[in-house]
Amino acid sequence: MMKGYAGRTLEVDMAARTFVFKPLDEDQARLYIGGKGYGTRLLYDRTEAGIDPLGPDNPLIFATGPLNGSVAPQSNRFAVVCKSPLTGGIGNAACGGSFAYGMKRAGIDVLVLLNRSNTPVRLEIDGDAGNVRFIDAADLWGKGTYETQEILGKKKYHAVIGPAGENLVLYAGIVSNERIAGRTGVGAVMGSKKLKAITVSGSRKLEMDDPDAFKEYTKWVRGMFKEHPVLGESLKRFGTAGIVGTTQARNIIPTKNFQRGNFDQAMQVSGEYMEDHELVGVKSSCIHCPVTCGRDVEVEGVGRVKGPEYETVALMGPNLEIGDLKKVSKWNYLADDFGMDTISLGAVLSFAMELHERGDLDAGIRFGDPSGISDLIGDIAHRRGLGDDLAEGVMRMSRKYGGHDFAMHVKGLELSAYDPRGSYAQGVEYATTNRGGCHVQGASMYLESVGPLTINPQNLKLKADIPVVQQNLACAINSMVLCIFTTYGMIPKFVHEMNPDSFAHKALSFALENSGSLFMKSQQLKGKPMLWWEKWLTYITGEPLSGGHLQEIGGRVFNLERMYNLREGVGADTDTLPPRMLNEPTFKGMTSGHPLGQLLPRYYKNRGWSPEGIPTAKTLEKLQVHV
Repeated sequence: MMKGYAGRTLEVDMAARTFVFKPLDEDQARLYIGGKGYGTRLLYDRTEAGIDPLGPDNPLIFATGPLNGSVAPQSNRFAVVCKSPLTGGIGNAACGGSFAYGMKRAGIDVLVLLNRSNTPVRLEIDGDAGNVRFIDAADLWGKGTYETQEILGKKKYHAVIGPAGENLVLYAGIVSNERIAGRTGVGAVMGSKKLKAITVSGSRKLEMDDPDAFKEYTKWVRGMFKEHPVLGESLKRFGTAGIVGTTQARNIIPTKNFQRGNFDQAMQVSGEYMEDHELVGVKSSCIHCPVTCGRDVEVEGVGRVKGPEYETVALMGPNLEIGDLKKVSKWNYLADDFGMDTISLGAVLSFAMELHERGDLDAGIRFGDPSGISDLIGDIAHRRGLGDDLAEGVMRMSRKYGGHDFAMHVKGLELSAYDPRGSYAQGVEYATTNRGGCHVQGASMYLESVGPLTINPQNLKLKADIPVVQQNLACAINSMVLCIFTTYGMIPKFVHEMNPDSFAHKALSFALENSGSLFMKSQQLKGKPMLWWEKWLTYITGEPLSGGHLQEIGGRVFNLERMYNLREGVGADTDTLPPRMLNEPTFKGMTSGHPLGQLLPRYYKNRGWSPEGIPTAKTLEKLQVHV
């Protein structure tokens, strides 16, 4: 077995209450690394088309990668894969916290949960003893994620759901510590299995091919992170909400259900404001991560908890026309405790507000008014009254109440907090990403609109090229499983320090923007490992992996996801953006929105897909995608 892997998977039958340890498939690990990639391969191979996402035939797969269990910064995350109850297509989410570290300590690369229990249950997995205990969880059912983990013990490694998962809210997530695998409804799948919590323990240590080289190089990476303007300064100081000022200035922060791209009170919910007015105590991080992007804030009546991230701040602040950080922090706490995705939640609330404003729904909540929102979040988590409809997500709400033109989702997954009308490559990424409208499956916006070296975000150059490269990279990153923030270090310190009005900076941006085919071809080079995650993989596994190798692996994962979606009826007709994004301009001089129609054919061609958006046999063969 390659180094970096425990070499075994654990399958648990929730109905029969049995379990079995099996060898990890080394051939598949070489093709897909682990994490999301390996999990997607398992899901495709072990399920039939058309299964009910909330039925017993939908497996819930927790997967780690070879970097997990190490002290590499930003490496202790796990992936969750299943069929999404929200979209009906591929479902996956990633999470920090400590559960991935616990899985590797238990000597488990992949955990597969099959069928469902008849009564609430929790699992205690002892990797050293090779044992799984099925423990009645009636006493925990109905409790929030904070209290549940408190009862189970803070010094252990847990993955839990809250009331939202128990009640099958379609955007419920799975929580480890104060982090959440939030997107696509993985928590609802866990709830459908009547599984409240998983606890793992063990004493296995990660074996590496070259531990000395890994240790020495990791010291250098930590030093580089410390000096980096994003990883060591802005994220550490302001958290992810430090980007509010940038998106506000670029006219791409979602405001009033994406009707506008700017909000007068945006800076009152920014990372800078949080630092000055709300931050308490030390900042928080996932295990072994020096970035400490988490914020600790005080919520009245609760105490000190993790503060809101950028997505939460934007979608539950400006998107609701709310400029009160204390309110946003409270709603963030409620969502975390109930165990639900704040991106989808913010989009659902803003959609309900617009329906209310148009007279199509008596939602009881209004733009600019925080009244009733806390209660409604509780109603959603427990599926009470109107909350039962809001628990279904924006796509299903629009089918019942109307409002298709301003229902902000792609493939059923609510859009994250970057308006693609001011970030064209990000719009292509939203439209084509397999799990739906999400930014962390590529983060194209960082290269065109919010990073230190941005190209014109509103011309067509590279806008069908960047998403391919970024999506492939993100698939590889989520298969390792690493934090997407590690990619921010790709743009070196000196670029951040350049004057954006200087000739040198403009020349560099021009060169990037006009690199064209060279940009695409450079991703195919399979030379020596260059970046830190490539070197970590090489030092740990003994397999020399470069950026070109990872582009190939990421492309393999992405195309397998595409084939899964096609099998489930999620086809090219869903490669689109909400009509508001396509038709309503938010910039002076624009007569329409995002030019997706001009870019999508180029994207398909770059992908090696047919004009109908189907991967060709040649592409699948080249990538070794067997379907």
